[in-house]
Amino acid sequence: MGLYLNPGNEQLRQDLRSKIYIDKSMLISKLNELIGTSDKYLCISRPRRFGKSMAGNMIAAYYSKGCDSRELFKDLKIAGDPSFESNLNNTNVIKIDLNAEYNNLRDKSTLIYAFSEEVKSELRAEFPTVTIKEEDTLPTALTRVYGATGAKFVIIIDEYDVLVREKEDALLKEYLTFLNGMFKNSTLAPAIQLAYLTGILPIVRDKIQSKLNLFREYSMVTPYNLTEFIGFTAEETKGLCEKYGMDYAECCRWYDGYSLKEVKEIFSPKSVVEAMLNQEFCSYWTQTGSFDALRLYILMNFKGIKDDVITMIGGGKVEVNIRTFVNTMDSFETKDDVFTYLIHLGYLAYEIPDYRTEINGKCYIPNREIREQWVDAVRNDERYSEVIEQIRASRQLVEETINCNEKVVAAALDKAHQRATNPLTYNNEASFQSAIGLAYFYANLKYTVIKELPTGKGYADLALIPYIPNIPALIIELKCSDSAGSAINQIKNKEYDDLLQHYRGDMLFVGVSYNKKSKKHTCKIEKLTVDN
Repeated sequence: MGLYLNPGNEQLRQDLRSKIYIDKSMLISKLNELIGTSDKYLCISRPRRFGKSMAGNMIAAYYSKGCDSRELFKDLKIAGDPSFESNLNNTNVIKIDLNAEYNNLRDKSTLIYAFSEEVKSELRAEFPTVTIKEEDTLPTALTRVYGATGAKFVIIIDEYDVLVREKEDALLKEYLTFLNGMFKNSTLAPAIQLAYLTGILPIVRDKIQSKLNLFREYSMVTPYNLTEFIGFTAEETKGLCEKYGMDYAECCRWYDGYSLKEVKEIFSPKSVVEAMLNQEFCSYWTQTGSFDALRLYILMNFKGIKDDVITMIGGGKVEVNIRTFVNTMDSFETKDDVFTYLIHLGYLAYEIPDYRTEINGKCYIPNREIREQWVDAVRNDERYSEVIEQIRASRQLVEETINCNEKVVAAALDKAHQRATNPLTYNNEASFQSAIGLAYFYANLKYTVIKELPTGKGYADLALIPYIPNIPALIIELKCSDSAGSAINQIKNKEYDDLLQHYRGDMLFVGVSYNKKSKKHTCKIEKLTVDN
């Protein structure tokens, strides 16, 4: 057993001792389907605190010849899988935590040489009959071992993209040469059973596309069949809430919102675990990093970025072209590049398009925890001063709406509409809806806010369903150059009684209209009580 070559299973053992451990061991079943095939090269990217290292620990403990992990896996799901016995502790594993290697070196320019020498030293001890020369690179040393003994390897590199994120351009060039020698090497390829790279960013396309194009990327925008292993699923989170006596609906509002292909509800693992253990819902994931990282990018002066940021803070979604992003920290050319980067970091969620009818997907702020981070990021920037003022005013607007103060609500929406849009987008229906969403920002603390809620006939523009007692539900309909009364009638014609058949309590129908020329808003509010 070594530190790099054939590591033990102590890290998995410690993970299993945690008060909360969600069983993601069926990931191994997916890897067993790929091991020893031409599809054996994987790059798994996720946001920080989404379980990348724990997955690496589990994979190393399963494949590594340096330990006997049968007892550790006996109660995990993978133990009942037909592939379990086939690869259990029968493969040479090389595991490198590149972030740890980088941060533990005083002279970071020696990074590649330093960890290569450590692995070579352990190779000499494990395969004493093989001559490994001092001048050999690590790929060359592995080739010698394979040629002499036929030994094969699973290679795991955790935080493989640390040099990209740290912007170590000079060292990055040497690192890319190392990766090229390791994985685009026809002589060594038969010796590699599986290559498993993890990081925050997918493969960097502008610099190493030709070097690592054999890797299949599993990311926050292309999760493919590994979706259930990225974050906690609704079923897993609901089980934790039941066990720890926590409100599942509230947990959803705080930490849900990531939607990945077939799994439409993905939760932030770090935050869910902390909430359960601390018995309190608040921001946990954002405590692991500064909002300065977010601010740096959303305050970039790209065309349209401010309007889209305002839309998303208000609860809306914006179209994003993820194809132009080259997965680096310094090659941003459009707002699409910025938003795609923030999707990979977890500050935005991504709605995969229906490629039969759509070209681009949409991005949005996934939950309350992350939305607070966005507000903090723009709070002290002059360009967003009116937005912050609107957020402050939203508390009063919610109260005035509940009190059916139509004139005050109309006047508040006058200001909100102007603050949240520019002259070119003022009369855009989607912009109007986003402005209203921002105007009712404070409602997120009391309501589940649903945009374009389906009804018996069409959609409601905005529905606010309370999750605390003794406040009414709000159904808001927006009209342009028409009367607020007609908006009320439109609400009534959409058969909300059928839609909200399980809701009991007061319900307010809020009709909002504005005049394109005068830009004046009118409001009409009617109350309906749904009896038990």
